Amino acid sequence: MKIVKLETFLANCGLRNYLFVRLHTDTGLTGLGEATLEWQEMAVHTLLHEWAEERILGVCPFDIEKVFGDLIRDQYQGGATVMTVISALEIACWDIVGKACGQPVYRLLGGQARDTLPVYANGWYGSARTPQDYADKARQVVAMGYDGMKFDPFEQAWKTLDHAAMQSAEDIVAAVRQAVGEGVSLMIEVHGRLSAGSAIEMGRRLAKYNPAWYEEPVSPHSLDLLAEVHSALPFPVAAGERLYMLEEFARLASLRACDVAQPDLAHCGGLWMGKKIAALCQPQDIRLAPHCSIGPVALCAAIHFGWSTPQVMVQENFGDFDAPWRSELVSGWTPMKAGRYVLPDKPGLGIELDDAACARHPFVKHAFPSLWDRRWLAEFTKSGVSA
Repeated sequence: MKIVKLETFLANCGLRNYLFVRLHTDTGLTGLGEATLEWQEMAVHTLLHEWAEERILGVCPFDIEKVFGDLIRDQYQGGATVMTVISALEIACWDIVGKACGQPVYRLLGGQARDTLPVYANGWYGSARTPQDYADKARQVVAMGYDGMKFDPFEQAWKTLDHAAMQSAEDIVAAVRQAVGEGVSLMIEVHGRLSAGSAIEMGRRLAKYNPAWYEEPVSPHSLDLLAEVHSALPFPVAAGERLYMLEEFARLASLRACDVAQPDLAHCGGLWMGKKIAALCQPQDIRLAPHCSIGPVALCAAIHFGWSTPQVMVQENFGDFDAPWRSELVSGWTPMKAGRYVLPDKPGLGIELDDAACARHPFVKHAFPSLWDRRWLAEFTKSGVSA
């Protein structure tokens, strides 16, 4: 079996543009991947066709270790853009392999390793402004069946927080905790905004609300600062969505700079690389919660990974809070039911792309404003059910 054709599809989904990849083989089987990278879809699209296409055509999709080990070696520079290209193609190959074997991908990655795959909601707090807004939306999330949710209460914070900003963030967290009770997990997202000192001070103020974790409290590029924050706080710290190379995860694990590693399988090399990251983290008692803030193909791949990887403690889901046409873009399998992930049962990833639906929602330039643009929270998921 050989890969003979690569197709790409750009589709808008509210504040994000999704970039999907389809590989064709000489046997007629096809495989899907996702190469979405916020703000960089056009760059990834160019790289897919100008660099990766000639390297993926003619290879056997079963040769995961060699093909993608060589691509990671050959790309030379590293970084999110090229690793997203490689990850999308790797996931598409797993989709083909699963179809060729007549098995869901999770069975090829180690089989069913758990009875349930926990989930938490993200993207639910779009347009929230006041603590009461957050509380009201949080109750809606719980009513949908979720028992965990993540949110960023820090507005446009950068590096330092004055007393008023800290009090504002704390008020939001307190309101959400009061609204949902102690039985719901609250993941506090920081998006790498703070200095180590501010992150520690803020974290200590939030400790009484029993966060499930404190995510990316400092720059993702300084694992030493992350370790400093981690050692100073009495509750878990999570990080890793903006690490892209295996060596970076090896250092994260050796420093034990966090309690929860968050590799994004659509950016760090794909599913097989995810298994290697899990192996690095396991001896350090670091759990995994794969990051996935993009589209349905990436989420589907992460779900297969989660079912087959015992270290995965929970998998986030934006799908219920995305643009209402998100579910039109793919078909074949509904990953969620009553706030829980459903075990995939079809060969491969179990989904297919709807080309016509993608064409109905063309690319939109600058769909997602910067996190430090005051528009970002007002527009966040404005097209979704939470707006």
